[in-house]
Amino acid sequence: MKRLKGYIYLMLFLSPMFCFADAFTGEIIDEQGKAIPFATIHNHRTEKHVHTNLSGKFELESVQVGDSLYVSSLGFEKKTVVVKKVTVELVIVLKAKFIELGEVQISSGLNAMSAISRIDLKVAPVQSSQEVLRTVPGLIIGQHAGGGKAEQIFLRGFDIDHGTDINITVDGVPVNMTSHAHGQGYADLHFVIPEMIEKVEFGKGPYNTNQGNFATAGYVAFKTKDELDNNFVKTEYGSFNTFRAVTAFNLIEKENSSAYFASEYQLSDGPFESSQNFRRINLLAKYTKRFDDGDKLSISVSKFRSEWDASGQIPQRLVTAGVLSRFGAVDNTEGGETGRTNLKLDYLKKIDNSLHIKNQAYISNYDFELFSNFTFFLEDSLNGDQIKQKEERQIIGGSSELTKFLPHEHIFKVGVGFRNDRVENVELSKTKNRITTLENVQLGDVDESNLFAYVNLEYKIGRLVINPGIRFDFFNFNYYDRLDTNYKTISKDKVIPSPKLNFLFNYSEDLQLFLKTGIGFHSNDTRVVIKGEKEILPAAYGGDLGFIWKACPKLILNGALWSLLSEQEFVYVGDAGIVEPSGKSFRNGFDFGVRYQIYKSLFFYGDVNYSHARSIDEKSGEDYIPLAPELTASGGLNIVNFKRFSGGIQYRYIADRPANEDNSIVAKGYLIADFNLNYTLKNVTFGFAISNLFDREWKETQFATESRLRNEIESVEEIHFTAGAPFAIRGNVTYKF
Repeated sequence: MKRLKGYIYLMLFLSPMFCFADAFTGEIIDEQGKAIPFATIHNHRTEKHVHTNLSGKFELESVQVGDSLYVSSLGFEKKTVVVKKVTVELVIVLKAKFIELGEVQISSGLNAMSAISRIDLKVAPVQSSQEVLRTVPGLIIGQHAGGGKAEQIFLRGFDIDHGTDINITVDGVPVNMTSHAHGQGYADLHFVIPEMIEKVEFGKGPYNTNQGNFATAGYVAFKTKDELDNNFVKTEYGSFNTFRAVTAFNLIEKENSSAYFASEYQLSDGPFESSQNFRRINLLAKYTKRFDDGDKLSISVSKFRSEWDASGQIPQRLVTAGVLSRFGAVDNTEGGETGRTNLKLDYLKKIDNSLHIKNQAYISNYDFELFSNFTFFLEDSLNGDQIKQKEERQIIGGSSELTKFLPHEHIFKVGVGFRNDRVENVELSKTKNRITTLENVQLGDVDESNLFAYVNLEYKIGRLVINPGIRFDFFNFNYYDRLDTNYKTISKDKVIPSPKLNFLFNYSEDLQLFLKTGIGFHSNDTRVVIKGEKEILPAAYGGDLGFIWKACPKLILNGALWSLLSEQEFVYVGDAGIVEPSGKSFRNGFDFGVRYQIYKSLFFYGDVNYSHARSIDEKSGEDYIPLAPELTASGGLNIVNFKRFSGGIQYRYIADRPANEDNSIVAKGYLIADFNLNYTLKNVTFGFAISNLFDREWKETQFATESRLRNEIESVEEIHFTAGAPFAIRGNVTYKF
């Protein structure tokens, strides 16, 4: 409590609300009239500089007639403007251009690494929705259920499963599902059309006040395009009868308003002996209106549907004995279907050049049904151990964030919001052949609410930025057990404060040093909370010490030493196919990354991440955290706009890691390379992409599971895995108009 009071006193001391003196005002926009936020305006005479706000507006003190203002923003041509009048607001138009590392300035803000992700996205655009998360340095994913189920995520020594310790949003709408039928924090990003992604913001560790539940290992925030540069039609066809079609076209193209519609359809049989019969459709419509006074309105609606069959995880002993191939199945009746509909409204209200309020409201309808068989005939020797997990959910939420730009580039923010999840018939049942329900294990209704508020200050003293902040989250958990013969709704409440304190030292425009500290949390499943057996909102205490350095004009390096103490760990339980909370854990490690523009059209990027993860409550030798990654790496070499060619080779690596608590069972690592090449002729682009370029045999996901086959007397605990796809190629054609 003393520590919490200290954070509050420090923030109150550093956050006086000064008023602006008279200042020169202006606006930075692109050629379409769209505001450019966070552009830099530098006065050569006074050496003072400021950044534009979310509306593209800026105020700069001590400007005189004849001053030269140097204007820059990532992705735009630099511009020098001579001030002719100081009494008239200056409108500066920047011309878009391809990003070059030589023009990148290290941001003075907390999330300077997000600019790096913008470069990566331009240099190596994602090829599929499953690759979307790979834009985050150090993040590795794995798919193990026919392409329709959310990916397994690895980051900073966490087997995050499907989202237990990473907060994921799309345009501010939460992706993580609390108290989900399959697992806490389940995050399915397959409703995102990758071609519609404009930028990706991310942060590692629990250091951002505007990020709440699940933001312990970090957060990822995707932003879709407000408008299209071109209408286009894209088709793909390749190995395993894989077909994909994407269309996107503008509905409204005006100076201050735009609207577009995009769609995606995909199907694939997959590499497995039993066809995956994978089918997915995505629809997205978005309308954006910019008002003369600086306000901005955005409305979007999306629809997603996916169905698939799966071969499941197979035991290593059957492959070793030659009974099954790597792509065979013990129970090929696994699979599922899911869908989601989103409606979202954003309104940015400009009060004046130094004050604006960002408002958001959303509603999502979601359904999910998954059939799995992890243990085969361990529990039921007659019918088998197939289970069904099912739910129907409605999410309603909203938030408001006020941003005040203070003198001397101080920034003050305060935000409030809420989220309510109403989940009907959250089900875990024993089934047979996806048809017959043998027994309901769990069946009930969840009503979970989260109200939050936060305050954040960026206080600049010369080159030093002090960033204190605090967040409060209130949770209300309600559960009605439909299997209980006596009607009773069980309810629990909990409040958790999450203080943050970060220090950024901007030695120059090319070097930032930082020390980040903070407390984050992840909630537990409502069905666990109401039993009172575990922590309701276990906290995570983190610290990062690192740098971002532009070592030379075309070379950017970044690195960090980090540690994270978690009050509660999540552990995969193979015999039940669920994730359960357990004891405390401690992780530490380092991240290192490099971005190098070798020539004008040739880029290299690489990230190496090491982590040491152990359970605190267990004795040495039995304290390994199952599937926690120790060493990961990713990178690539890409060409962009070289005589109409673009493409590259990308790699990802994960080292061997413990699959159980005493490391007696090991999950084998892998190194996989992919390749793509495109050629543009006028409005048409021809291309192809190769997955697993060197046709390596690899296990995409692995678990230490105890199982028993129909003809086995005793059960066996060993690696059960889903084989990674072999060499596969797909061609594509894109027509822009």
